[in-house]
Amino acid sequence: MMNRWHAVKRLLPILAGLALLLSACGRADLSTLQPQGPIAEKQYDLMKLSIGMMTVVVVIVFLILAYVLIRFRRRPGQTEIPKQVEGSHKLEIIWTVIPIILLVILVVPTVKYVFEFAQDYTKDKNAIQVKVTSHQYWWEFDYPQLGIKTGQELVIPTTKKISLQLNTVDVLHSFWVPSLFGKIDTNPEGNTNKMYFEAPKAGVYRGKCAELCGQSHALMDFKVKAVDEAKFDAWVQEMKAPAVLPQDPALAATFEKKCLSCHAVGDKGGTLGPNLTGIGNKQAVAGVLLNDEAPVEENLKTWIKDPEKVKPGSKMPKVTLTPEELDGISKYLANYKLQYDNGK
Repeated sequence: MMNRWHAVKRLLPILAGLALLLSACGRADLSTLQPQGPIAEKQYDLMKLSIGMMTVVVVIVFLILAYVLIRFRRRPGQTEIPKQVEGSHKLEIIWTVIPIILLVILVVPTVKYVFEFAQDYTKDKNAIQVKVTSHQYWWEFDYPQLGIKTGQELVIPTTKKISLQLNTVDVLHSFWVPSLFGKIDTNPEGNTNKMYFEAPKAGVYRGKCAELCGQSHALMDFKVKAVDEAKFDAWVQEMKAPAVLPQDPALAATFEKKCLSCHAVGDKGGTLGPNLTGIGNKQAVAGVLLNDEAPVEENLKTWIKDPEKVKPGSKMPKVTLTPEELDGISKYLANYKLQYDNGK
């Protein structure tokens, strides 16, 4: 008995440490247990159903085990071998039929939702069509109906279904917004994955890459911003408006030469990097430098000065700028805000 107690005492600190470690895992805005859309709610219902069934089975099994251990324990002075009971057709039928019934209960809604979630809305004129392209390590969102491309922040209306077509330009990634829908891989061109979702509640939802894709995999964040239809229409108009370049001609020339060769603002620039239109009122710079934790201008400086330090392995080159040019471009971009959501 003492030996058992010593073993338990050794295990208790380990179990306590594991409990403390696991208690810090996860974030509320990255939780599948707080669904914010119809698809996530149905997935959550499946989770509750399966966990509930497993809980009932485990409780019943442990109750039977406890009963058997107590009822058929060796009595004081008992030395003879108990009567051996082998083969019971009734028990064999019971423990075969019950798992089948439980499996059917779980399979029916699962299959129903699998087909429901796989519906194709790419031809639906009422749905917002978005082509999602994953890069190391950022997300590109192309609205072909609207003639808009942006990055890191998917803006959508709360009133419509969002139809996604997903591809990658490099390694495989996995697109996931836990509070809105489950994971889906982005495959090379020619093997496009499709899905749809809805976000009926206005708000900002955090997304992640859910498949190991390189050394900055954990930093491949993005946001889904759901707004009402009027704000979405205003956002579309502002995104399509002509570019507003820095007022200082020298700074504008530097910006065009060193930034717009890859990025775009308004109707000017390239397509290799994320569109910078309205970056001043986005939730984050580079997806991970949160603008509610540091001023957007400081986050822009941090990113421009040394992208490799922020996201190791990213393909954003280090741009050579004078301190004055860095300050000027960072300030210009920080003030490049859209008014569709009152600058929020």
